[in-house]
Amino acid sequence: MKVTKAQAQANRAHVVETASQLFRERGFDGVGVADLMAAAGFTHGGFYKQFGSKTDLIAEATACGIGQTVALADGVDPVSFVQQYVSRAHRDGRATGCTMAALGGDAARQPDHVRAAFVSGIESLVADLSQQGSLAGADPAQARAKSLDVLAHAVGAIVMSRACPDDSPLADEILTACRHALLAELGQPEAAPRPRRKGDAPSRARPAK
Repeated sequence: MKVTKAQAQANRAHVVETASQLFRERGFDGVGVADLMAAAGFTHGGFYKQFGSKTDLIAEATACGIGQTVALADGVDPVSFVQQYVSRAHRDGRATGCTMAALGGDAARQPDHVRAAFVSGIESLVADLSQQGSLAGADPAQARAKSLDVLAHAVGAIVMSRACPDDSPLADEILTACRHALLAELGQPEAAPRPRRKGDAPSRARPAK
């Protein structure tokens, strides 16, 4: 049966979305074309009918994942962004979390057209955050600098927390300390975190569906 143009476009979009999640979960080098296509429900041979190379798919999947983060942050004030982003739920939701936190390190070794997707996403997030909440009425240059600082700090918190074992107390401590510092910097301090004691169980909040 011949595939219609609309169905072909839908199939391609499905492959890109599947790749976006798998790359965030396993890294760019941790997913082969055969495994990726199988996860999407297609044959290996169909890949090259849709994409010129794996790198081309990486670029599209990166743009897809970053676009999802930008859409979720649209209109969200910096305080709410920090509360949602620097959280255990986000930390544990690798496949559906922020592409910048999941793949920023991998991107440094990718071609320019892949890294360009990160540039575009960062610019979009910074521009949006700069116009929300306490930053809305600030000097544009200062608001941009503060937004960059908040975003870099938030991404770094997730990266460092994920570098720790899932049940490590340090994984939660990093998130709590960074979130507390960011909210204080934004003029919305939260209650000071209780020092962790030996034997405390780590928080295991799961991502919302």
